[in-house]
Amino acid sequence: MKDVESEPGAETPYECFECGNIVIEEHSPGQCPDCGGQMRNRRIPLE
Repeated sequence: MKDVESEPGAETPYECFECGNIVIEEHSPGQCPDCGGQMRNRRIPLE
């Protein structure tokens, strides 16, 4: 597995597993602001 390089303070896209909402934040939002679902970092590939 390859590590994802990240820059401190860089904005990263996060996608909701439940509704597909995309949020761009510096840190993981934890939960989707729309539905409360789990968010994933879109720069990390799904296995």
